[in-house]
Amino acid sequence: MSWLSRKYLPLATTAVLLVLLFATGSVIYRDKNFCSLYVVADLFSENAFLGITALGMTIVILSGGIDLSVGSVIGFTTIFIATMIADHQVHPLVAWTFALTAGTAFGLIMGILIQRFRLPAFLVTLGGLFFARGMAFVIKNESVQISHPFYKTMNKIVLPIGGGAELSFAAMLFLALLGGMIVVLHYTRFGRNVYALGGDEQSALLMGLPVARTKIAVYAINGFCSSLAGIAMTLFMRSGDPTKGMALELDAIAVVVIGGTLLTGGVGYVTGTLLGVLIYGTIYQIKLFAELPSSLATLAIGGLLLAFILLQKVVGVRRQN
Repeated sequence: MSWLSRKYLPLATTAVLLVLLFATGSVIYRDKNFCSLYVVADLFSENAFLGITALGMTIVILSGGIDLSVGSVIGFTTIFIATMIADHQVHPLVAWTFALTAGTAFGLIMGILIQRFRLPAFLVTLGGLFFARGMAFVIKNESVQISHPFYKTMNKIVLPIGGGAELSFAAMLFLALLGGMIVVLHYTRFGRNVYALGGDEQSALLMGLPVARTKIAVYAINGFCSSLAGIAMTLFMRSGDPTKGMALELDAIAVVVIGGTLLTGGVGYVTGTLLGVLIYGTIYQIKLFAELPSSLATLAIGGLLLAFILLQKVVGVRRQN
């Protein structure tokens, strides 16, 4: 059992919690068909942009860092794409390419600032939060609708999962990114470098690992993921809005921690983040079925987050011992 307590305990706890939550909802609301593929499809489709954001945040936290700018980058991306399409008649694919390039470059610059000048990631990305949100309002102060035929086509691309339930294109983007992250983090040298950097940066330097390059790449990847989450949000909302994504970085961090990734870095799995997203979505689904106010769901997630932080502390003490 020592392997479980040291490495897999947070992930196993998350998996058990998800099963218990879903089983509870299924029993209480069996007359409303809570236990159905429609609910499963909603968990993925309605939380796709949060999931994509959380995957990017996972790689940052695994490296021992943090990024507070992701919500603002998402807001910037949505209004940038909507304005390019509606006001400048740019094809959505071109607008997406520009948005992904801008998001990646933004993350790259923050990574360089953090690594090159030894600045705290918290402060650099806090500055990024204000800068990206400000740029979003510079583009447009109000919401812009997207009515391009390409979006109608993309929203018709679905993946049937049985019983008439379907995964949206945004959900497929989320799952594709999840698969890519699993390969990168667990089967490549870059992934091993990320874990080593988060475990102990000084040791990684002494081992001759490319710490600077890895840290900068981590923030660039997260910038890409934030922009991709913005694209997923435009597919879901069919609009762009400079206020979108506010405080989403906090939801993403909560999901990553509930998914079993240690805030101190070096320990965690993207599959845990997937479970964290599903727990987040299940809580809101139960709230929806019970017709309860959103504040109760927020309270539940806050309680879970505190419990998992306490669990991380216990695991950390055991590792030190």
